[in-house]
Amino acid sequence: MEEIQRILAKNLKAIREKEKLSLEKVSELSGVSKTMIGQIERGESSPTLTTIWKIANGLKTSFTSLINNPQPDINVILRDEIQVLSEDSGRCRVYPSFPFHEDRRFEIYSVEIEKEGVLSSDSHREGTEEFITVFEGEVTIHLNECEYTIKKGDSIRFKADRPHTYYNTGETLTRLSMTIYYPA
Repeated sequence: MEEIQRILAKNLKAIREKEKLSLEKVSELSGVSKTMIGQIERGESSPTLTTIWKIANGLKTSFTSLINNPQPDINVILRDEIQVLSEDSGRCRVYPSFPFHEDRRFEIYSVEIEKEGVLSSDSHREGTEEFITVFEGEVTIHLNECEYTIKKGDSIRFKADRPHTYYNTGETLTRLSMTIYYPA
């Protein structure tokens, strides 16, 4: 059995048991068959990303909580070891420092946006909030037909359950911290 398949099996079963949900209830919530849920938990199936997303959404949990190993008590994150995610032809780089964990309900990213770079985000689930602190440069956030320019040393919190876009409208590289909080 592949490592990710083993982790998914263990995590799905742990989440289901913690929430005291039957296979049938998880099937009902996710739209994935009871048989498939059982096969995944036993490590007998390697589901598609779409199926994993359906299960995560049905359980109101993050995708990463299904596919990542539980974290130790102390975790040092070395920037060189983080898999960077890039957008806008590489002008935006997102470093997932602390992925979502069910016990914490948040995830933390470091973000770099080059001059004139754009980072767009679809709506997160209802009640989700983002907390942004700019450490270098400035960023303009477009949200609900309004724009908010946040400069070095400033922070913003907003409901992220609607589309939002980050623009580097300054003259230099923007570095910021992004914390995404998910409601229970």
